This record gives sequence, structure tokens and C-alpha cells, in this order.
Amino acid sequence: MYSYYNENTILYFDGAFVKATEAKIDLYGQSLHYGYAVFEGIRAYKTASGEVKIFKPKEHFDRFKRSCELIHIPYKYNNDELIAACYKVLEMNNMEEAYIRPLVFCPPNMTLKAAQDTHVLICAWEWGAYLGEKLLRVMLSSYQRPNPKAFKIESKSAGLYVNSILASQEAKEKGYDEALLLDINGFVAEGPGSNLFFEKDGTIYTPAPGNILPGITRATVIEICGELGIPLVEKQITVDELKQADSVFYCGTAAEIVGWESFEGQGFKKPWASSLGKVIQQAYKAKVLEKAFEREVIPA
Repeated sequence: MYSYYNENTILYFDGAFVKATEAKIDLYGQSLHYGYAVFEGIRAYKTASGEVKIFKPKEHFDRFKRSCELIHIPYKYNNDELIAACYKVLEMNNMEEAYIRPLVFCPPNMTLKAAQDTHVLICAWEWGAYLGEKLLRVMLSSYQRPNPKAFKIESKSAGLYVNSILASQEAKEKGYDEALLLDINGFVAEGPGSNLFFEKDGTIYTPAPGNILPGITRATVIEICGELGIPLVEKQITVDELKQADSVFYCGTAAEIVGWESFEGQGFKKPWASSLGKVIQQAYKAKVLEKAFEREVIPA
């Protein structure tokens, strides 16, 4: 099992920096019993200049606050102070390349009423690309993305990720690397913890907002397409359209950008090495490392 901390690990907890082994929570907490909490996933990189930088911290903490507001969790925190705390956690743990996890969780409350108070935690650990470096073998999940009329699905809420665990575990039990979830209308939505893009005839397509969590990395991919002059369309996507794609990839802060090898055992027309996804993957890496990027000519 992966070890996220040791006896020397320091985290930020309610305004103080404490050892992870000494931090304590209440076993009657509303978040523990009902999954009523909000989190973020953020990455820090050692940039080309040698400086450690957190990638898009403002965007992540703006969403952190918005997620709490959407599900009526009080947000009493100053985002600039939380960003500074993230850098301090990195410094105190001597980390240069790390995954950062802020979490807002609620105190004891066994009712189904909204929380009146909260705690905040920021921890970090060294973590490679969440889905690995190799191309993914993906299956269509039997689980759907939750109905947006049943939940604020644009909120990065802890309880919502039980759905993700079920879908991902189902895929692994069947010999695949990851799952793809559809929305309630049968259109392509996203992966258990990542957004989807595919290439077809020189254009990049991605599911439109409404039934997905519109990720920070997703927004960065859209930004990169604009910078590189790659046409991009947000629309409802059918499974049949996806099967006809030239190439496909997932993206997310934890996963970064990772291409698909196959979908339901079927490969794709274009090799990943010559796909637009590969170009975007390289441009993304250059952006997080603050390096210049020049698009290479892709072989036909």
C-alpha cells in the first residue's frame, strides 16, 4: 500500500503546521459519516528556472470555495493564505514535485442539516502520474455519472467519489486500466477522475459542461488548443462517435494527460505518437514546467 506520510511529515491543519501522526479528527464528524466534504487536487512542479511552483493555485482555490458554497458548507478561509500554506507545507517537507490535497471537512453533526462550522487540512505527498505513463485500455462502465438534478456535480465533493471508486474498480476487476462513464442520457461524460478529449479529422472534441466536473486541467487543454490553433468543439458525444475517433486521451491534475490504447478492446486509427493528443501532452508539460514549447510537425 502506498505510504502518504511518515513520522516526519508536516501538514497544515486549522491554521497550524503539525505532524501528520499527531493530527486528530472527531469520529463523529459529519464528513466521515455522510461524505459531506470538499477537496482539491493540485500539483507543484520544479520549473525550468529551478523554482518550485504550484500550477494554477488561484483557479484551484477559487473552485475549492465555490464547491463549498454549492453544497452549503461554510467557507471562512482566505485563499491567499491557503496558497501560502501550500507553499509552506512543500517547504517543510522538502518537496519539489508533489501532489497537494486541500480538504474542508465538517465537525460532529449527525443530522442532515448543513454544517455550521468547518475544519481545513492541507497535506502533500510525492506522486507520479495517477494513471501511469502507458496508454490506457478503457472499458465502458455500467455505472453512470450522477444525475445533475440529484447533486451539484460541478462541486468537487468527497461523497461523489464513491461513484468513481465503483467505476474504476469495476474496470480493474475486468482487466482494464480505467473506466468511461456515460451521463444519464447515454452520452459520453468522463472518467472516474478525469475529463475526456478525442481527435477526429484534425479537430479536438470534448463533452460539454452539464454532466461533468469541468476540471482545471480540462480548461488548460482548451487553453492550449487555442494557443496552438487546434480546432476544439464542446458537444454531446455518443459512444459510436468515440469509437470512430482517431485518438483519445484523459486529463486531470492527478493523471496529467494520458492517451488511450483502446476502448472496449478496439484500437484507434492514429498512433498516439503522431496524434494531436501527444502534441497537447507535450505542450501541457512545457506549460507546467514554464518551458518554451514549439509545436513539432506531426507525420501524416
